[in-house]
Amino acid sequence: MQLSIIVPTFNEAPNVAELVRRVSAATSGMDAEIIFVDDSTDTTPDVIREVSASAPLPVRLLHRSARSGGLGGAVVEGFALAESDACLVIDGDLQHPPEEIPALVERFERGDVDVVVASRYAGGGTAHGLADRTRVLVSKIATALTKAMFPIRLREVSDPMTGYFILDRRAIDMATLKPRGFKILLEILARKNLRVAEVPFAFAGRHAGESKASVRQGLNFVSQLTALRFGKMSLFAVIGGLGAIVNLAIMWALTQMGVGYIAAAIVAAETTIIGNFLLQERFVFNDMRDAASGGWLRFAKSFTFNNAEALVRIPVIALLVETWHFSAVVAAGVTLVIAFFVRFVFHSLVVYAPRRAGVEPSRARRFVEELDAQAMSPGEL
Repeated sequence: MQLSIIVPTFNEAPNVAELVRRVSAATSGMDAEIIFVDDSTDTTPDVIREVSASAPLPVRLLHRSARSGGLGGAVVEGFALAESDACLVIDGDLQHPPEEIPALVERFERGDVDVVVASRYAGGGTAHGLADRTRVLVSKIATALTKAMFPIRLREVSDPMTGYFILDRRAIDMATLKPRGFKILLEILARKNLRVAEVPFAFAGRHAGESKASVRQGLNFVSQLTALRFGKMSLFAVIGGLGAIVNLAIMWALTQMGVGYIAAAIVAAETTIIGNFLLQERFVFNDMRDAASGGWLRFAKSFTFNNAEALVRIPVIALLVETWHFSAVVAAGVTLVIAFFVRFVFHSLVVYAPRRAGVEPSRARRFVEELDAQAMSPGEL
């Protein structure tokens, strides 16, 4: 069997030689290659080159200067480089024991599935390699949440968060993938109905180096999950909703301190305008930033529009309070809901519009196409 083994790496120099040794032993008799897609800032690419010179199977390296899509993006680039349609993904830290590769390949070769997942939570699988009980708890909660969000497509998958799996790359449309970090299997399974089988495995401790798990990765996961389930507009709504809560909380606190509701609304608006922009940059429009205008110009457009919108919205609040006797907080909440839709359209069509010449007439069409592409039917998921 021909097999391309894709290893996304970030600062895994101490693990490379042992990984290649164990993968080589596990794939003895197979026509296999290893593709390292590396985003490292340490000596990892140098070590890979050195190890490849004496490795018993072909070892290839792509060192990326830009970490587009994180480790998930590295996997997608590995799919494109692979010599074989059968692609196996494995972490570079040896928490995925290479000795399980023959079991994954054997199940895959039966030909009745598109993906074979190495699962920590199926059969005799274990997650003992997680650093502590907190990590185990977080992993189980994240898995349960993910399965609840995609009850149909993940009904046969006990471990959609694993990074150890084998698939036929012809079964996926790589153009639809929008990797955000290291949960690339979730991205693949959520976007298309695939036939899945599982093989249990024991998640091991790291061979060397430090875990890459962080709060930032957790936020990336939440962003990815929300975008997959609801699309870009709903992710924008989540951030807008959080901003609205903060806005109302600030306004309430200031009015309780004796500040007039107009002044309180202004302070709350300015604070949340800046906060929302930063979150939207990172989690909503991240994939559009490279083609858009510069960061400060994007901020200027967003800040100016939101303040103009606030200049319209605050008199409306005053009208609702003074004439129709709404409470100040309720009036602000009503206007924020209406403003949400206007903000999303403006940011999609103007703030993050591509710089390229000649695209102005087609902005509205692209906007509608993007919404169509990202709208995912709950029945299908």
